[in-house]
Amino acid sequence: MTSARGAATGQRPGSEPAATPASEAHRLVLWDIDGTLVDSGGIGAEVFDVAIERTLGIRPTGRPRMGGKTDPQIVREYLDMLEIAEDDHADHVPTILGHLASELAAAEAVIAERGRDLPGAAAALAALGDDPAVVQTVLTGNVAPNAVVKLGAFGLQRWLDLEIGAYGSDHADRSRLVPIALRRAAERRGAQFELSQVWVVGDTPNDLACARAGGVRCLLVASGRPGYDELAALGPDALLHDLTDTAAVVDLLYS
Repeated sequence: MTSARGAATGQRPGSEPAATPASEAHRLVLWDIDGTLVDSGGIGAEVFDVAIERTLGIRPTGRPRMGGKTDPQIVREYLDMLEIAEDDHADHVPTILGHLASELAAAEAVIAERGRDLPGAAAALAALGDDPAVVQTVLTGNVAPNAVVKLGAFGLQRWLDLEIGAYGSDHADRSRLVPIALRRAAERRGAQFELSQVWVVGDTPNDLACARAGGVRCLLVASGRPGYDELAALGPDALLHDLTDTAAVVDLLYS
């Protein structure tokens, strides 16, 4: 592999990274963030409580399960737990998400201190990033600003073209995100991919459901909360305990 990603990596949404020529691109890898690439040390969950309290003046005493969900979906589940009328959700959700983004941005240094990039994540991203025919971005339930913060806390954004990613801020239903990433790759980078050339890499059943809804393949890693056996029972296209075997990860995603 020859290194030719250059300015196409390490960019934040809103910037203009150099494009991988459409004629060269033969693989699109859509990375989940939480539980797949990073562990935010619990900060990601804590800021939801703060954002809810800033908006409603109520400190939640419990939390919904968050794995594999979008930020807007999680916020609505909080509101249901607090018995906020569904008719009022539309007014509260954007405000809460705004507080969520500002609180998480303010906590980036704490995330770097308390959290970690998961074993093998940086090496896998770097190995794939050395090939100009591979385009890497994210498919995540995080709203875009939160994705940038979590990746930036560990320097992982350098290998990802975040401008073509698909985020919870694009749609509250994660199953709708694969087509968004494909459209952005085509419109912003001129890179057209067959569905067989696209992989979602994640750690939850929702990542697999998202890939299935989009008609693409899915590699699950048992680095998050669901165990290996639980994920194996779902029948993903590929399954690993984690990302530590770089060669195995690369071989799977090239298959």
